[in-house]
Amino acid sequence: MGHKLKITGWIALGALAGALATVSLQTVARNTLAPLPLEELQQLAAVFGLIKSDYVEPVDEKKLITDAISGMVASLDPHSQYFDKKSFKEFKEGTSGKFVGVGIEITQEDGLVKVVSPIEGSPAFRAGLKPNDLITKIDDTAVKGLTLNEAVKRMRGEPNTKVLLTIYRKDENRTFPVTIIREEIKQQSVRGKVIEPGYAWIRVSQFQERTVDDFAKKLEEIYKQDPNIKGLVLDLRNDPGGLLNAAVAISATFLPENVTVVSTNGQTPESKQTFKATVRDYQGRIGADPLKGLPAGLKNVPLVVLVNEGSASASEIVAGALQDNKRATVMGSQTFGKGSVQTFRPLGPDTGLKITTSRYYTPSGKSIQAKGIVPDVMVDETEEGSPFAALRIREADLEKHLGSGQGEEVKDPVREKAREEAVKRLEEESRKPVAERRIPEFGSDKDFQLIQAINQLKGKPVMVSKTLVERKEEKKDN
Repeated sequence: MGHKLKITGWIALGALAGALATVSLQTVARNTLAPLPLEELQQLAAVFGLIKSDYVEPVDEKKLITDAISGMVASLDPHSQYFDKKSFKEFKEGTSGKFVGVGIEITQEDGLVKVVSPIEGSPAFRAGLKPNDLITKIDDTAVKGLTLNEAVKRMRGEPNTKVLLTIYRKDENRTFPVTIIREEIKQQSVRGKVIEPGYAWIRVSQFQERTVDDFAKKLEEIYKQDPNIKGLVLDLRNDPGGLLNAAVAISATFLPENVTVVSTNGQTPESKQTFKATVRDYQGRIGADPLKGLPAGLKNVPLVVLVNEGSASASEIVAGALQDNKRATVMGSQTFGKGSVQTFRPLGPDTGLKITTSRYYTPSGKSIQAKGIVPDVMVDETEEGSPFAALRIREADLEKHLGSGQGEEVKDPVREKAREEAVKRLEEESRKPVAERRIPEFGSDKDFQLIQAINQLKGKPVMVSKTLVERKEEKKDN
């Protein structure tokens, strides 16, 4: 299995739309078509003809057809997308893992672009952009009214060129300009260190082409520094996803050989697959096994996986695999819920379609879609709690999101009350000095969730959340 599946549910500037979409780069379109609804197609042709003949001014017929295709695909779910010539070129650049942009993962909120997370080390990160910042203008263009793709295009450009972003920061109730110089984004996706003798932390911020090699190298460094590791924390917080084979490999690092990591299911034969902890399923038949030579103790070392609402797609697969195989304790908050697979189908030499073809299932058969992974132990972001967790966007909040496919969806009235309380708390927090509102950096000595994870590994008491509860999948409006 040499193919690589892109499964991010995120949009890095210069990457792709969604909070990270799962993409299989396949070159063969399906050869069979279902019977066509002739009456409806005649109506479509009639509307096309009337616009051409009667509209107040001439309309480009190619644009009409392209817009009709885009609208048809956009009506399916938030992650399916039609690519015209320009967006197709940008999409191919994005899936390569290298792109020119400012380096932020984004989504849309109230017609504005919302920062999910700046990519570590990127121009946006260095410029001080923060999660939940709202972009209101790109250069002289107001964001309101732009699609997410249009906003992404405007923030892209040539290396060493400037883009002026106007930022509204909710928690400080202020608007300010930020000039960022675009550059090629090459994210370092793995960090790690020995926290104290016997206990280590390793973080994966995104699943890229080099992630598995970098992950193996970092683990070797950790074990060289301390050969007697008694507990390890795998940090997947705010990891929006990436390549499926990388997720399978990270899981296989800690699992017995040949156990199930994840399965997919959809309408087509190729959408029904099972991926196991084997070199064949994460490396294919080409190249050496990047995990070969790692310390044998990794298969048994006590393991905690940290996740939050920003953990999506590939990171949910890893957390679900390690949880279902009873290999790790998952701690933190309920994950994003991006459990659908998008397959890329070329429509011509320079156009294509990214379409949702299947759902992901954990080894026990649970759908990840619109549900996410529920931690074994709920832990707040800080000692004071996670007061703004109810405000964070998850897959189930996205318009026209795909359901889990497992049982009836329910509306949770408790969440609406939690939202109201969080808004009030946010107003109170905005009056505090900035330094008091800043959440500590992941991996620092003030990282509350990491401290609780280390306590879990040591068998010490863990401060379990008093506010976080499992979020049920909400029923979507028809």
